[in-house]
Amino acid sequence: MKVHFIAIAGSAMHNLALALHNKGYQISGSDDEITEPAKSRLEKAGILPAQTGWFPEKINKHTDAVILGMHARADNPELLAAIEQGIKVYSYPEYLYEQSKNKTRVVIGGSHGKTTITSMILHVLKNTGKSFDYMVGAQLEGFDTMVKLTAEAPVIILEGDEYLTSPIDRRPKFHWYKPHVALLSGIAWDHINVFPTFENYVEQFRIFINQIEPDGKLIYCLNDAVLKALCEEPSVKVEKQGYTIPPHEIRNGKTLLKTKETVNEETELHVFGEHNLMNLEGARLVCEAIGVKSDDFYAAIASFKGAAKRLELMARTDDRAVYKDFAHSPSKLKATVEAVCRQYPEHEIVACMELHTFSSLNENFLNEYAHSMDEADEAIVYFNPKTIEHKRLKPITEEMAKAAFQREDLKIFTDSAELKKYLTGREYAKSVLLMMSSGTFDGIDLKKLALEVTAI
Repeated sequence: MKVHFIAIAGSAMHNLALALHNKGYQISGSDDEITEPAKSRLEKAGILPAQTGWFPEKINKHTDAVILGMHARADNPELLAAIEQGIKVYSYPEYLYEQSKNKTRVVIGGSHGKTTITSMILHVLKNTGKSFDYMVGAQLEGFDTMVKLTAEAPVIILEGDEYLTSPIDRRPKFHWYKPHVALLSGIAWDHINVFPTFENYVEQFRIFINQIEPDGKLIYCLNDAVLKALCEEPSVKVEKQGYTIPPHEIRNGKTLLKTKETVNEETELHVFGEHNLMNLEGARLVCEAIGVKSDDFYAAIASFKGAAKRLELMARTDDRAVYKDFAHSPSKLKATVEAVCRQYPEHEIVACMELHTFSSLNENFLNEYAHSMDEADEAIVYFNPKTIEHKRLKPITEEMAKAAFQREDLKIFTDSAELKKYLTGREYAKSVLLMMSSGTFDGIDLKKLALEVTAI
């Protein structure tokens, strides 16, 4: 089987290419930019394109299928060559579905928490010796790739993203998967460049629910009123199971899960925060649905340290700590700040976030951030006016940001060097610094920053 990847260097795409290469497929690909870690990983596998750019001549009668990445444009010359020659063109999620038609498909969706929940499930399945395929949106400790596809595994765990499928398919990715077991973690308006109204965004989840296989199961978070109402609509006929925050206790800075299934009736966790506890309970119910007993789940989850960039501990001393998190939407931001405040009630919490996504930098969406950082002792927002200009959005001012967050003492930075200077120059006695972004704060080395802060 010869498969060609258009835009092979994308995070998801190069992992799928590696998975198919490991399965024995003949892989080729192209991209106009190839950066790390894709470059090294593709090179090690022997499937790194010889040069960057688009080469229609790579598409020929020997090509069995083409997979089109989101990074490519609709007028990509390789795509046009494939269409002209009548070669089947798949999107990334469409090809995953094609590879899993004969498996039990478990799909984890929701506006927040899906990577963490998927990661928890994979961790438990691996530690309990189960055979499974998967696709997850982050590189996980103990897993070589973000995608695994085999002929033997009876089940596949898929992280279900609601963003667009491809440049020529405007459906959300998770509409392709048709799950046997589905989990939805919550609904909070996002991707406003694609879903201009909240109602339109919610409709995508309704469509997803309606695509669950007739004998399937829907697991959903009861704490989200919008999601609860959607899942409990009379038209939803599949088996349903709600979940909430499981019993727990925070003691000496550690979160202990209360459970009668373990010998000592409590399990010490590496992860913390009510949102992570809800994620954990959802993951437990999914694992239960595919044959993992609760006591085995608890034994395995105790060693779960979290997904990359999800409340990831960067450095810690006796009186201070630095975390980074992927939080960028209002609901994620609020949940992450609250989690750190509850885990460190005696510490000063310094919360710093970057407005980086299309939605967050849109003046019409900015007010959604109201009170999202209220619990932090100090709140800092960073944004780069050049990023706003690049995304062709209307400029936003420091005054607009302060008004949107509805916090008078909010500190605003628009220069990453000035932000770093401030963060490394302040006092951190008995403090926690929380850095939140889906970007990089325009190149700030967060690991180096964390070491500097904890060494002060």
